[in-house]
Amino acid sequence: MNLALWIAAGLLAAVALTGGVSKTFVAKEKLATIPGGQWTGDFGAGFVKTLGILELLAAIGLILPALAGVAPVLVPVTAACWVLLMIGAMITHLRHDGAAKFVALNLTYLALAAFLAWGRFGPASFA
Repeated sequence: MNLALWIAAGLLAAVALTGGVSKTFVAKEKLATIPGGQWTGDFGAGFVKTLGILELLAAIGLILPALAGVAPVLVPVTAACWVLLMIGAMITHLRHDGAAKFVALNLTYLALAAFLAWGRFGPASFA
């Protein structure tokens, strides 16, 4: 169970890092041309960059507290916040035509985050 939770955390951290870097450092106009990035046209550049920063923080919060042994409860808290972020992402992607595959991808990430939150709050907690 512990190994599966670490794998889930690693995968989610990689996703969060990738999304965070692109939203934080790539221009909103360029993101809008990438498949799945059309939603950025509905929001301001500041909002998109803020989401990117939150995703970078999520990448850190999914791994670092457990590795450092400092406030490891932040791992399941971050995973629970990721669930909420993915709900928002699914709603946003549903508003755009042809985005069903991105909704399915977000649902996969949501399931991984829910598994991680459940596992680290419950049977395989760090406490």
